[in-house]
Amino acid sequence: MKDKIFEKRLDNKGFTLIELMVVMVILGILASRIVPMILGRVDEAKFTDAKMDIQALETALKLYKLDNGDYPTTEQGLLALVESPETEGGSSKWKKGGYIERGRVPKDPWGYEYIYLSPGMHGPFDIMSYGADGEQGGDDNNRDVNNWEIE
Repeated sequence: MKDKIFEKRLDNKGFTLIELMVVMVILGILASRIVPMILGRVDEAKFTDAKMDIQALETALKLYKLDNGDYPTTEQGLLALVESPETEGGSSKWKKGGYIERGRVPKDPWGYEYIYLSPGMHGPFDIMSYGADGEQGGDDNNRDVNNWEIE
């Protein structure tokens, strides 16, 4: 009986070259259809992340204003949300621990600093990310994300 089991195992030689080639072709077809869809979503996810970061920064800036009476200046920048800015007379009511949970100002999804202007050209402050190329303007992956355009 043991000899019959052993003989059956020897008869099964595995996959043929044609079977392997068919599997490789099928995997190639699937990859050619799925990869572009995934890659396109990664780029869109970065824009969504930038919008969420900007909205979180807006909230932190509003809390800062509630405590200190005004938004940080352009010179103080977004760093004023994590480090107490120098103020005349030291009367700042800056919240110990800052206004951002992680204790650091995030960079945009492409690794650039967010641009902050106060007073802004579109409101009390402007927050911008210049997209993948890090330069103002552009389209597709290089388009800007601006707080005044976020719904």
